[in-house]
Amino acid sequence: MFDKILIANRGEIALRVLRACKEMGIKTVAVHSQIDRDLKHVRLADESVCIGPNPSPKSYLNVPAIIAAMEITDSQAVHPGYGFLAENADFAERVQKSGFTFIGPDPDVIRMMGDKVEAIKAMKKAGVPTVPGSDGPLPEDEEECHAIAKRIGYPIIIKAAAGGGGRGMRVVHTEAALISSIRVTQGEAKAAFGDGTVYMEKFLQNPRHVEVQILSDGQGSAIHLGDRDCSLQRRHQKVLEEAPAPGIPQEVREATYAACVKACIDIKYKGAGTFEFLYEDGRFYFIEMNTRIQVEHPVSEMVTGIDLIKEQIRVCSGLPLSIKQSDVIIRGHSFECRINAEDPKTFMPCPGLVKGFHAPGGLGVRVDSHLYNGYSVPPNYDSMIAKIITYGDTREIALNRMRNALDETIVDGIRTNIPLQQMLVRDEAFRQGGVNIHYLEKKLAE
Repeated sequence: MFDKILIANRGEIALRVLRACKEMGIKTVAVHSQIDRDLKHVRLADESVCIGPNPSPKSYLNVPAIIAAMEITDSQAVHPGYGFLAENADFAERVQKSGFTFIGPDPDVIRMMGDKVEAIKAMKKAGVPTVPGSDGPLPEDEEECHAIAKRIGYPIIIKAAAGGGGRGMRVVHTEAALISSIRVTQGEAKAAFGDGTVYMEKFLQNPRHVEVQILSDGQGSAIHLGDRDCSLQRRHQKVLEEAPAPGIPQEVREATYAACVKACIDIKYKGAGTFEFLYEDGRFYFIEMNTRIQVEHPVSEMVTGIDLIKEQIRVCSGLPLSIKQSDVIIRGHSFECRINAEDPKTFMPCPGLVKGFHAPGGLGVRVDSHLYNGYSVPPNYDSMIAKIITYGDTREIALNRMRNALDETIVDGIRTNIPLQQMLVRDEAFRQGGVNIHYLEKKLAE
């Protein structure tokens, strides 16, 4: 096991990793930008190192500075959290070549899963259900593109192979718009990701977003920790998540779980990972794999009682999984609301001084946040400032606890999206369960 881990992130996830390390008796190093010197995890870490000015490229994305911080503090491993460098294969490779451990999968696996075309090939080979598509990059020949689209059936969606976060996508409803849409998406992909490769898939009209959480040790053992429903989204960004996903037949779940576990063993996956699917008409369709810990990982922890970060650290230190599939028992239900420092109507970021913060409490309530009275939310980074998580024996109990928790939460001095979350947990369609990925956008438009 590691003696010292450097945490290459900020905010609530950095604090979450620090807590897991402290429980395991591992010393911690916090790296931070100049404006983040007063972050809670920076104050609590055994050591801290300023790695640069406020802009992310000069600090949290500054690979030489992070490597240097590991060297001067004698850290043995780096935990990237999510975002920033968490799925950067080049960073993982630099860490390994510098003699340290990257807490995540091997660089080659990150690259494979980061290339959507290669990821789909690997999933098909493992038996993971995928969306009908071009089965590879689109050819230059326009007639071939038309033939592929006709085989799949309109509407189709053009996607960037190196895309992510909802970028590099274009829906095509007619044959006349196909070629121009391909060319525009190729140009956008080249500009945004440095790779103009695109592929084609069937566009599902009203799917849900359901994902499967896995743990794998890269030594032939892998397990799943059930699924999560993340369908409440705005501009492809998740807003509210729950586990398990409501209303999915158990036999459909089990078949998908088994395929995900097999895929992890096949590709020698190491660490925590998430298989993201679209779910429609009783079928799962693979869209991508996230090779890191997820923002919404707490809901899986709540229904299984398993600490994902600690297990992630264990397997990346070279130890086998400490749990078997038979040890994983999914009980009850859990919700997570992302609390952002933003205007609840315009969604514009609202950084500033937190003059007062009161976290909710009570049975089955968990708050993952780096906020405290007097903390100033900077304008330089993602606007998420807290995650409120609730648990109950039933979905209704967990949802009622979330309603109460949101009503109890006070964040004075800045605007937040708490009013939006309060509306959602009272929404009748959401309370019944199973809304699709377009539901929130339509509701906001109304």
